[in-house]
Amino acid sequence: MRIDEQLKILGIKTGMTLSEIGRRLDKSPQSFLQKMKRGSYTLDDLEDIALATGCVLECAFVLPNGERIVLKGER
Repeated sequence: MRIDEQLKILGIKTGMTLSEIGRRLDKSPQSFLQKMKRGSYTLDDLEDIALATGCVLECAFVLPNGERIVLKGER
């Protein structure tokens, strides 16, 4: 699933419009939607989106033995 599709689902599940998420990030709705269309997000961008929506970003490599190498967002 592409990141723009996941962000749309996030908006629905959190009861926020994509424009509102953009405003919480101090971006204009147009700027946020353009970035979403390009799909040019860094892990820092995604962590900011998680914080703005009251979520936690989980991003890790999970080895076959179950060990996790956390990239960002998890504590």
